[in-house]
Amino acid sequence: MACDTAKIEPRKEVEAKASVQTQEKDKKMSSSLVLQKVPEFSMDAYDAKTGHYTKVSSEDYKGKWHVVCFYPADFTFVCPTEIAAMNAKYDEFKELGVEILAVSTDTKFSHKRFVETEPLLKGLKLTIGADPTGTVSRAFGVMIEGEGQALRGRFLINPDGICVAQEVQAPMVGRNVNEFLRQVKAWQHASKTGEVCPAGWRPGKKTLPVNTDVEPMTGKVGEYISLDEILS
Repeated sequence: MACDTAKIEPRKEVEAKASVQTQEKDKKMSSSLVLQKVPEFSMDAYDAKTGHYTKVSSEDYKGKWHVVCFYPADFTFVCPTEIAAMNAKYDEFKELGVEILAVSTDTKFSHKRFVETEPLLKGLKLTIGADPTGTVSRAFGVMIEGEGQALRGRFLINPDGICVAQEVQAPMVGRNVNEFLRQVKAWQHASKTGEVCPAGWRPGKKTLPVNTDVEPMTGKVGEYISLDEILS
């Protein structure tokens, strides 16, 4: 399984059956969802907080900050560490008004058993979407064709349904929830104030007020903020 291997290999080529017209259309499509409306979706899910099966759809998240977080598979090794890390920060995300939806291509039945048996997932509060046909994974551009699993894709979506940040990785390395939480805070601040956030920005640190001082700051960012401030 993709989540278990330590060797990075290119995606398997799918037999070419598409028409020339479809191929031309695909060439024009961006591989990134950033600054685009995210796809609409609907799927079965397992709500770990209640212990019951449910349904989730993109309609549930309209008007809210939310993250759709794909992982390769249940009953693997890196995946439960990521899910547990997101769950550990669940209350912080809720304080920020951010909803979390985890998704893999496993069934809702697999999700339930996975949560019930994996020690790291004890006390899980997240909802896990079931995408066994790969429809949602394909819509978000993270499906590994030929393996039936999704890449590690994480999409931060604003209340207008626009993706403002995405991170996609091969399966062998897990993502950093603390860094993602920092990015959420930065995006929310930037969206609210119109200011921009330098590298590594955290609440309380200096932003770049280009919304009011764009001309004096052009070419002179280093006079406003130092490298030590950026890295501190």
